[in-house]
Amino acid sequence: MNLIIKYIVLVFCFLGTLHLAAQNSQVRAYTIADGLPQSQVYDILQDEMGYLWLGTQGGGLANFDGENFEVWNEGDGLLSNYIDALYTENDSLFIGTRKGLSIKVKNNFVNYNSPQILQFYKPENVLFLGTKKGLYSYTKNSKISKVSINAEIDVSEINSILFDGNYYWLATNNGLWKLNELSESATEKTKIEVNNFKSVIQHNNKILAATFDDGIFIMDSENTADQFLMPEPTRVNSMSIHNTNELWIATDNDGITVVETDKFSELKRLKKSGGLATPHIRKIISDDNGNLWIASSGGGLYKYFQNNFKHYDQRTGLKGNRVYAVHNAPDGLWLSTSEAGLTKIDSSGIHPLPNESTFFDVKIKTITSDKKGNIWAGSDNRGLLFRETKMVDSLVFSSSETYLIQIDTVSIKRTTNHIIDESKGFPSDWVRTVIADDDFMWAATYANGIVKFNYYPVNDSLVVRKTFSKRNGIEDMLIKSMVKAPDGKLWYATQKGYLGYIENNKVTSVETGLEQQTAIGTILFHDNTMYLGTSGKGIWYANSTNPVNFQQLKGSKNLSSKNIYQLIFDDQGFLWAGSERGVDKIELNTDNEILDVYHFGRNDGFLGIETCLNAVDKDDNGNIWFGAIYGLTKHMPSEGKKASAPPTLYFTGVEERYKNIDSLILKDWTNSKKVLQLSPNQTQLGFSFRTVDVDHPNEVEYRTKLDDTDWSPWVKENKQNFAGLAYGAHTFSAQSRNYRWQESDPIKFSFFIDSPLYKKDWFQWAVLALVIAIVLAIGGFYIRKIKARNKAVQERLKTQNYLLTLEQKALQLQMNPHFIFNVLNGVKAMAGTKPEKMDATINSFAILLRETLQNSRKEHISLDKEIKALRHYIEVEQLMAQKTFEYTIDVNTDPDAEEILIPPMLIQPFVENAIRHGILKGDKEGRLEIGFNTTETHLQCSIIDNGMGIFKSQNEKPKTDHQSMALTVTKERLESIAGKNTLQISEIKNDDGSIGGTKISFKIPLLTDY
Repeated sequence: MNLIIKYIVLVFCFLGTLHLAAQNSQVRAYTIADGLPQSQVYDILQDEMGYLWLGTQGGGLANFDGENFEVWNEGDGLLSNYIDALYTENDSLFIGTRKGLSIKVKNNFVNYNSPQILQFYKPENVLFLGTKKGLYSYTKNSKISKVSINAEIDVSEINSILFDGNYYWLATNNGLWKLNELSESATEKTKIEVNNFKSVIQHNNKILAATFDDGIFIMDSENTADQFLMPEPTRVNSMSIHNTNELWIATDNDGITVVETDKFSELKRLKKSGGLATPHIRKIISDDNGNLWIASSGGGLYKYFQNNFKHYDQRTGLKGNRVYAVHNAPDGLWLSTSEAGLTKIDSSGIHPLPNESTFFDVKIKTITSDKKGNIWAGSDNRGLLFRETKMVDSLVFSSSETYLIQIDTVSIKRTTNHIIDESKGFPSDWVRTVIADDDFMWAATYANGIVKFNYYPVNDSLVVRKTFSKRNGIEDMLIKSMVKAPDGKLWYATQKGYLGYIENNKVTSVETGLEQQTAIGTILFHDNTMYLGTSGKGIWYANSTNPVNFQQLKGSKNLSSKNIYQLIFDDQGFLWAGSERGVDKIELNTDNEILDVYHFGRNDGFLGIETCLNAVDKDDNGNIWFGAIYGLTKHMPSEGKKASAPPTLYFTGVEERYKNIDSLILKDWTNSKKVLQLSPNQTQLGFSFRTVDVDHPNEVEYRTKLDDTDWSPWVKENKQNFAGLAYGAHTFSAQSRNYRWQESDPIKFSFFIDSPLYKKDWFQWAVLALVIAIVLAIGGFYIRKIKARNKAVQERLKTQNYLLTLEQKALQLQMNPHFIFNVLNGVKAMAGTKPEKMDATINSFAILLRETLQNSRKEHISLDKEIKALRHYIEVEQLMAQKTFEYTIDVNTDPDAEEILIPPMLIQPFVENAIRHGILKGDKEGRLEIGFNTTETHLQCSIIDNGMGIFKSQNEKPKTDHQSMALTVTKERLESIAGKNTLQISEIKNDDGSIGGTKISFKIPLLTDY
């Protein structure tokens, strides 16, 4: 097919698309009033965080997050306020201005002078700059430099650059070029067409090159001879592909033309009639949410929606923007606009009522129709309008060539307006709601209650059947809503929160459980359930047949507002709620729990914003019509849903003591193994983070946590500060969720706060080791000193004990000279008279002497041997005594006496003292008792005599030197063995108080031979 044939086919394609079905699209403008610094926007792009960047002509650079604009200009370091091109990479924004290149890194600008920059393009590692005077390049090393190609290109305007994978394409003001390399050494340099080319893009292996005056060339990328020209539109500024196969063409004087890319036939045009304030469009881009953004010269920034909403306002034919009432009647949709009367919308268009009606300039708050199709409207201070429509017969005259007159009768529709107000006996001219019943009408007035009436237009007769007011039980006369339930009851709700119904001319009040003064603005019945829309308390519901237990509508999602102005169910079973923020589409389960909430505001195509009370209705096709303060919005149901991608969260700053750490490239530190090292005094950190959602910027919420703690609650605050952080390793985490409650992947930032020297483990261990060493040294010194002292004491005690032992042994060896003398004299006396006793005495005395000598050589002897020595000693004393006495030795020990060890001759001095100074001095028969018993740790010994008592004996006769020394040495030996106060000496008293003898007892540590 040659070029001419293709041209003709293309012309017919355009002619065949002149009458297209209306597209369901919306355009929202952002202008200087919204914060845009200049209405001429020449370039627009979206960075990886989601921000929109705008380059303006004279207003500098602007950043947009969906709600607010932030502006930079020459006063902030920008090279020029006139910007033609933008490009972003990592944390840098490249800005092409009239004076050259500005690079924005965070809040700083680096500037390079060059010719005016019109285009950025980066196919690989080099950023190419299309300028008014040829091609330039930018690299970090060589910065900005001229790229020489040939004499013609080097002085041309480079408006657009493209690399198709094999060749470079340059759209210049004097032609379209194809090159295999962007350098002077390129081997292929072909000028494809001569013209002022503005844009070149690639799509489906085709090159699309737009001229400013002559249309768009479409050619094969390999065989450029295979091409054709699309002559319309002209004066093209830029082109872009959207929605897979749609070519959007921005023109200088004719708005936007959208062409499908198969046959290149026109789909639609966006001009002033479509919402654009200017036909001069510079560029169109698509954002992450599928919206299109339009940069214009003179009209600012536009957001283009393609959704299920269609908006009507004064620009599209309404007489006013504020829509107070909406009603679907058999002949079309009726609505009232702000003090501009009634308007009807049907298949043929928008039809405002003529101005000759007395209701053309009044606020109409309610519209309904009766079973005959007549329209009823209630107004502010004008009463009721009854718009009667009826068919009447009319005569039609016709004539023929025979001059005969023919008369025909036809039926025509005739409309008559009737006013019902106070002058005709109606209780009030202020009507809030009107309802048509089968046989009569109901009207709720502002202050005069609810009126039940009939109107007969034939004779203009009004019959008020009954007026229900406070006398009838309506406690609050300011009626906000009135509806007829499926069971025939007429329900009403008031400004102060009263709810009730009228049945059989009787008013019944119903308790709702709402707080007092909570206004109920709307009532809705659906599937045996009554729903109430309140001011400030959301939606409440109860069983409509027995409404005694109202509950608040709740669930996993929250409504966008608790001020409910409108309630309606669509044909798909979704509950729609209108508020001051737009409308919510609510998905409920069978238990009336909220499963999901889809909010639609101005950023979602619901351009009316705040809805008006009860101004909502559904037409026969299932479309819902919402009345709002900025127009009428129609929602058309469809199965398709706009895809919502999970949000992405980014760190935007890290602060130490409220000073930003500018050296960090936060993208590289996010979710990485890098750890920010901080000094011991840097314990106060702040983190800022952001999810940019240009559709719902105010619905993004965040939560955070430090280390392994629990997540914080969801909040809208996107900054977190920490003070007095502990030393050591930390990880800060943050997460966001969008208006659909879709959660982002958590982001993490790791940092380590170094501890001071005194907090470091090695220092603490070193100090501890030093302290321990010092303590050990001091302890060792004191231990050695104590050991030396104890050793000296032990040596002294040992020496003293040894001396005492020797002294006692010496005393024992010496015996008592008097005792020996007496024994020898007694033996001599016995020689003649008692030879047997003499022999026994000599034997016992000899054994005693031998045992004394044997035991004195040992430090310890067995208790058994000690007892034997005591027996021999006592027996000698018995043989020599002038007075007889008896003795007993009781041994009750465990272990046996043979196994217990004691110092030798430890007990003999006490026994000797008991015999000599106790028993022998008494005047009664002597008795001596010696006892031994043991505990787990000690050997206990007791010596008991029945003498005169130790204290009396000591007073009557002083001790002998031998006896006194023996007792003293023995006492000291006991103290050295068992400690002080181990020796107990006491007198035994009889029942009559007389002295019955003496008891000596002591205990020594138990020592055995095993």
